[in-house]
Amino acid sequence: MKSFKFISIFCLLLIFSSISLAQEINTLLLEKVERLQKDNEKLRHRLDVIDKQNQDILWYKKVEDIAYIDKLYISGPPASNINSKTHLSYGNPLKFYTYVFIPKSIDDSKKYPLIVLPHGGVHGDFTTYYAHIVRELLAQGYIIAAPEYRGSTGYGKSYYENIDYGGLENEDVYAARNHMVENYAIVDKNRIGIMGWSHGGMISLMNIFDHPKDYQVAFAGVPVSDLIARMGYYDDEYRDLYSADYHIGATAQENLAEYRRRSPAWNTHKMQNTPLLIHTNTNDDDVSVLEVEHLIKSLKADGKKFEYEIYQEIPGGHSFDRIDTKIANEIRVKIYKFLANELNPPTPIKNVKELRKAAYRF
Repeated sequence: MKSFKFISIFCLLLIFSSISLAQEINTLLLEKVERLQKDNEKLRHRLDVIDKQNQDILWYKKVEDIAYIDKLYISGPPASNINSKTHLSYGNPLKFYTYVFIPKSIDDSKKYPLIVLPHGGVHGDFTTYYAHIVRELLAQGYIIAAPEYRGSTGYGKSYYENIDYGGLENEDVYAARNHMVENYAIVDKNRIGIMGWSHGGMISLMNIFDHPKDYQVAFAGVPVSDLIARMGYYDDEYRDLYSADYHIGATAQENLAEYRRRSPAWNTHKMQNTPLLIHTNTNDDDVSVLEVEHLIKSLKADGKKFEYEIYQEIPGGHSFDRIDTKIANEIRVKIYKFLANELNPPTPIKNVKELRKAAYRF
């Protein structure tokens, strides 16, 4: 009997020691996984920096035959995620890059219209995906400013985490607009337009809502319009981008008012008289047409004057009017005609033949 008790106690000790060892191993594995995740995150940002450097080289390859290209380092409002007044960076303007493209055909004794062209993406950047559009704008005689507003990729982890989607990034774009007016004598301050797609469309809308007297025209293509609705039809991984501590820091359920504040569809009452064109597509698999429909209904309810078109099942989905198809070319001609009515560029594009001559070799 004693020997049985001894064996039982021994077995229990073995079990407890095995459990303890398993817990230690599990803790060590978790620590290694966390370190690996952090290393992978650092690597991802380093790779983004390399990709951005490659993109900068590609920009010269794509447009240097027709444009003077520069990359300015300017400043916007202080970072929104530094709350401690004792922090060294508290209250300091946030610095960001802005691409500038100037047609080589300019006469520096004259003034030219400016297009502000914010890129899309929650964490995106201005890549040569826009090269054909930049060439089309340059051919018309537009000067272009494309801001890499806070949260853009390619500038490291800390800049990535300065994101303020729907917030101060709008003011970065506005700061780029102001910098061009203040520093380039060739920019006509009375002929400034803003255009963008997706999140760039959202920024375009918020700029004319908040600074209506400083833009003469705007185009918003497939614009993110309602962040509350967006949180409803996207998955947790996407929602986590917004509720991260360095960003909004709360879900839409936890801070509904903040998500409304950042959504164009809930801010249409601020629009004044800026001519506005909106495009959306019923088969958009990124920005659901329901978001843009809400925006359109809100603008109508507030009695605003604007133009829009809801395209039906156009190939290309979210990118339907930015890709290289015949119908995309035709739609861009419409966009350029709308902009030209207000900005009067020196050589406006009037048809697809002229557009293709500007953007494509044949």
